[in-house]
Amino acid sequence: MELTINDTPCVFSPGQTILEVATDHGIFIPTLCHLPGCTPTGACRICVVEVWGARTLVASCAAPASEGMIVHTDSERVIRARKTVLRLMLDSGNHDCLLCPAAGDCTLQSLAYRYGVGTGTFERTKPRYRPETGNPFIVRDFSKCILCGRCVQACNEVQVNEAIDFGYRGAATKIVAGCDTTLAESDCVFCGECLQVCPTGALSMTDARRKPRLCETRPVRTTCPYCGVGCQMDVYVQGGRIRHVRGAEDGHNEGSLCVKGRFALDFTAHPDRLTTPLIRRDGELVPAGWDEALDLVASRLLAVREEHGPQALGFLASARCTNEENYLFQKLARCLGTNNVDHCARLCHASSLVALVRAFGSASATNPMADLDNAEVILVTGSNTTETHPVFSSRIKRLARTKATLVVVDPRAVGLTRHASLWLRPRPGTDIAWINGLMHVILREGLENRAFIGSRTEGFEELRAALGPYTPEYVQSATGIPAVDLERAARLYARAGAATILYCMGITQHTCGTDTVLALANLALLCGQVGRPGAGINPLRGQNNVQGSCDMGGLPGVLPGYGRVDDDAALGRMESLWKTSLSKNPGLTATEMFATPQVRAMYVMGENPAVSDADVSHVQARLAGLDFLVVQDIFLTETARLADVVLPAASALEKDGTFTNTDRRVQRVRAAVPCPGQALPDWRILNLLGPRLGVSMGYDHPGEIMREIALAAPIYGGIDYRRIKREGLVWPCPDAAHPGTPLLHRETFPRGRGRFVPTHAQVPAEMPDADYPFLLSTGRVLEHYHTGTMTRKNEGLNRLVPACQAEIHPEDAKRLQIVSGQQVRVASRRGEITVTALLTDRVAPGMVFIPFHFAEAAANVLTNSAHDAAARIPEFKVCAVRIEPE
Repeated sequence: MELTINDTPCVFSPGQTILEVATDHGIFIPTLCHLPGCTPTGACRICVVEVWGARTLVASCAAPASEGMIVHTDSERVIRARKTVLRLMLDSGNHDCLLCPAAGDCTLQSLAYRYGVGTGTFERTKPRYRPETGNPFIVRDFSKCILCGRCVQACNEVQVNEAIDFGYRGAATKIVAGCDTTLAESDCVFCGECLQVCPTGALSMTDARRKPRLCETRPVRTTCPYCGVGCQMDVYVQGGRIRHVRGAEDGHNEGSLCVKGRFALDFTAHPDRLTTPLIRRDGELVPAGWDEALDLVASRLLAVREEHGPQALGFLASARCTNEENYLFQKLARCLGTNNVDHCARLCHASSLVALVRAFGSASATNPMADLDNAEVILVTGSNTTETHPVFSSRIKRLARTKATLVVVDPRAVGLTRHASLWLRPRPGTDIAWINGLMHVILREGLENRAFIGSRTEGFEELRAALGPYTPEYVQSATGIPAVDLERAARLYARAGAATILYCMGITQHTCGTDTVLALANLALLCGQVGRPGAGINPLRGQNNVQGSCDMGGLPGVLPGYGRVDDDAALGRMESLWKTSLSKNPGLTATEMFATPQVRAMYVMGENPAVSDADVSHVQARLAGLDFLVVQDIFLTETARLADVVLPAASALEKDGTFTNTDRRVQRVRAAVPCPGQALPDWRILNLLGPRLGVSMGYDHPGEIMREIALAAPIYGGIDYRRIKREGLVWPCPDAAHPGTPLLHRETFPRGRGRFVPTHAQVPAEMPDADYPFLLSTGRVLEHYHTGTMTRKNEGLNRLVPACQAEIHPEDAKRLQIVSGQQVRVASRRGEITVTALLTDRVAPGMVFIPFHFAEAAANVLTNSAHDAAARIPEFKVCAVRIEPE
């Protein structure tokens, strides 16, 4: 189809607006209210164009293009109308560009300059509403608001947080939060999407007047250092400090960020940053030089190896460090003769690794996040996505509003339950029963995909036999899920043209975590819901580079690229590359390192097991009792305080490298600001330490390390910095000509056929009883991250969530005579903590939820170290506790 714009023929597709056609052909039409991807409103009238045959000017953002249409975007009539609109806007508020923090980045200012329009044409309107300043992050100056509605659409249609809308009428119209309350008192989650899309200075950061304007800074494109979504961001710097952060609109996150990514990068300049090496003398950690510290580390590690053998050494890699750094770290460990190398994946998705390798032959997400757009049904289980993966959750919410059916299965009323067509609420620890129940119904009603089962799977008859007992009635009694809801969910999933399973640690962090993931894999195979657009099974990675840390061999049983350490071919490749002999004996997992006295010295890079691991009192005692402990981190963490040597490292904003997100997308990380003091990037520290331990290093730049990774890990074989300069590549990417593989298992599985592995319901290791009558589950909150090392250095986040809160059901609180805000003691068989009570029906009666971010009230004092037999992952999600008022 074709129309003409300014005498230029323009081809277009049905459904496009005039504005979209003009944009595609490089023709400028100004906009103020238009927000790409959202419902056109035509509210600002700045985008008007002249269409031949139309009686009035037409809003190009809302007007559909049609065959043969003749459009003029800059006729005299159009320009006159735009100038009038601009004059009205400029005189309707306080648009003083000299004092406005948005100057230089204000669309209204730019258009006024373009069209030669100033103030004073009309009588200036006095501000009706005072600015709102009562929150940590965003100032709302209503005198600069032109009521374009972009912030409303960003909140309601993009992020789907539904915190703000238009309020009142006529001249009294304003953007209201909730029922005209403050942002802090509303449902606002401070993602800052409204701030980024505001075309004027109506929305600004609270400290904007104390910072240089955006136009006075330099942007650096990098990857967010928080969750596994891996949002692309532009970090604006000046004077060696981060001044502004914006989501990259051409990134896979489409410009969106969460409160942490947008507002909580100031930890880089916190005064508590480690700036010099520390060594322990006379019981105290004191400053030392790099040579002294590294010489001490090398001599002590070599001494322990000499006296007790290489298996006495333990290495904890980091999901917060780059791929290049994790690669060097595990190389160092293995060249010293041990495979005792692990990282926090042991505590989150180790069960996914074991289970999905058994079922499919590989253990990563099968579909990229953007592919969710192709799903008709989305099944989310064991994932508090709105708080742990906020930007991805917005995609889920958008689809649930428009075209997909969302089914949520979770014991807590997590944020997605508000958007779900169906919420199943099982009792904690009963997941295998309801998953098997779904499959029972699917088989009973003949909804299985027989063609897929016959051509691409094995073990089906064994699965069919195992599912017999899991009737809806049995599942109702075992889980609390009504039989009718279970049947509805089964039909929705099986009948969908494409259905995706999304899951996280609510599934994996159990003593039966491996079997639960196997049950989900069985469900996907049974219905043929894998290997197609919109159909797959996707573990959501919790931290920024937990996927990459696994890819790099930060695990005791696998080498870079997932070759097994006991596989002669894989081991031989590494021996040839590193020019040394390596051990073929699988190493100890992190949980085993803390459970056995065999490990006498540990090297911890960017991890904080003294807070993050289950039964931390035991972990802390083990760390304190080691012959030697070296910790490499950006702050003096609870683990670092126990160390004999502390090495100051660079944060993700101070070094180059790559992260791999939950998509398997390898993305660049770039230094935006310098390291503080004598701190160094982790790869440089390893580069300096390696030769002291007899391990060859000698790298001048992370790009060199990536070239070696391409040789070591075939799935990264085609990835180098030139190819991912702007946009990441998704592995497997075996060679330089390969485009990457966003969608896995299209025609076959790595193991050949997908394997059904029957599993059966199991009871958690510890259940409530008379002494400990409540069931505790742990997890995260939106505002904080992991053990709080970075986020708890942010004043704004601490204002929003200053202390640890225990979610308690009101019925239980009433019985215990507890009121919201009261201090309570929560005790398990392993210890007790004091926290603030938060009364909410997000948890069911008899259940309590506590986040694990707070060292002074560490939830993991309470948790049970009982673990999954195959994956060695502790049961963070279920243990027995009691609650008492302080």
